[in-house]
Formats: sequence, structure tokens, C-alpha cells
Amino acid sequence: MRAEATSERFASNRTARPGAAMARIPMPLRESEAIVLQSYPLGEADRLVSFLSRSIGRVRGVASGARRTKSRFGSTLERLSHVRIWFFEKETRELVRISQTELIESFLDAFRDYASGIGLAIISEVTEAVLPDREASDANFRLLLLTAQAVKRTGKWEVPLAYFALWTVKLGGWLPPLDACSRCRTVLTASEPAYFSPGSSALLCGKCRKPGLRMIPAPALAAARKMLAQRLDRLTDASISNAAARELTEVALDVIERQIDRKLKSRELLEPTA
Repeated sequence: MRAEATSERFASNRTARPGAAMARIPMPLRESEAIVLQSYPLGEADRLVSFLSRSIGRVRGVASGARRTKSRFGSTLERLSHVRIWFFEKETRELVRISQTELIESFLDAFRDYASGIGLAIISEVTEAVLPDREASDANFRLLLLTAQAVKRTGKWEVPLAYFALWTVKLGGWLPPLDACSRCRTVLTASEPAYFSPGSSALLCGKCRKPGLRMIPAPALAAARKMLAQRLDRLTDASISNAAARELTEVALDVIERQIDRKLKSRELLEPTA
């Protein structure tokens, strides 16, 4: 995907009372490519929006009048909408003021499928939970968009969700090497399972495992290695089974929940693995 340039403009704040000193202090108007993470009702007509700006990171802001029938925002503030957004920000305020949005790509149709909608809800919630405020991460932005586009294009969520969860763990620095036991350094073969400890981010062989560790079946471990070596859009359904993808997703989400110190609400909607 071609990255679009991000620019900044400046406009004067004309909302203060005439004659007030603050009326002449400029308020920066920023323009950025962004993905909407969450959107909540605020008051009678506004919306509180959490979005991932490609250039600034995770930001929260208020879209005034967004809930009105004839709102200028239309459907651009739906979850995971890929947009170009214009917003005012002030150093003394945590929330920015969203002035305009322009839709680049919508994922409403993908959300209408129940299973795909759950997968998309998870990637949105995870992204919001793991990224700090105002810290740009182009890798996480591209990962989120690539995953959402894969679900929308294929109508399948198992492999894209596993890919997203695994790479989120990788980008967070919580993923141990997948080719050797973290304790004895024995090479992990492609035909043997491994055992994962979320608390220490360690992958152990059968000889070094301890009670209570989660087993990662050999097919799921092989799937993880493929996902780390290839782009999502180059993985084929034949190369990774849905069962292996689900196992991998469960392991990665366990790690993420431990790191954010809470349960993911959208994960509760996933059907348990057989």
C-alpha cells in the first residue's frame, strides 16, 4: 500500500470572545491518514472517537454533531474506517477537535458478517489497548490496515487474525525465538510441539517444559514461522489450516492480555477451539 504524505496546516482560533487575548493564539490544524478504532456517543449529538493517526499515533477526539442525521461526517467514523482526517489540537487539552473526515475505505460490509465482524472487532480492540497515546507506529498502522483488508477481501478471518495477533506480539517485543528452546537451546523440529510460558515469553521443548504451560502443536508453530516470513496477502489457505491459525491466535491473545493486564471484551465472542 502506498503511504500517503501527512501535512500540517495552521488556522486561527476564532471561537473566543472578541477582545480576549486567547482569540489571537493560533490552534494547529493537522491533516493525517488514520484508521478509526472506536467511536462512542457523547452528549446528544457528538461522538467521542479514538483513531490511529499514521503520523501521530493513537489519538482521541470529539466530532461535534456527528450523531445528527445530516452530519457532515456521514459514515466515516465507523469502526476501522480508513480515512483522511483533519483535527484541531491544543497543548492544554487531551481531546482534539475533529473538523473534517474523508473516507478512503470502509469495512462496513465485512462487519455485517458475524464471524468476520468479531475478528475485526478484536484487531481494533487490541490495537487500541497495546499502543500508547501519541506515539506513531507505522508498522502497527500497516498491520491493522493489511489485516482488515484481508478479511474484507476474502471473507475469512482465521488466518488474518492469527497473523495480526502474532505480529502484534512480535512488534511489542514479547515473542521469543521460534526455532530453539529458550532454556536448553535445543533446535525445535518441525514435527514436535513446543510449550509456551506467557509470563516469561519463553518457548520450551518437551524436556524443559513445566506443568501448566500451554502446548503449541507442531502445525501451529509451523504456521507462526510462515507468518513471520511472508506477507499476509501471500499466504494461501492451503499452507495454513484454520485449526492451526486458531491455536496460534489463542496463544498470542493470551500474551497480549497478560501485557495489558485485562481481558479483551471482543475475545469472549470467539467460539472456543475444538
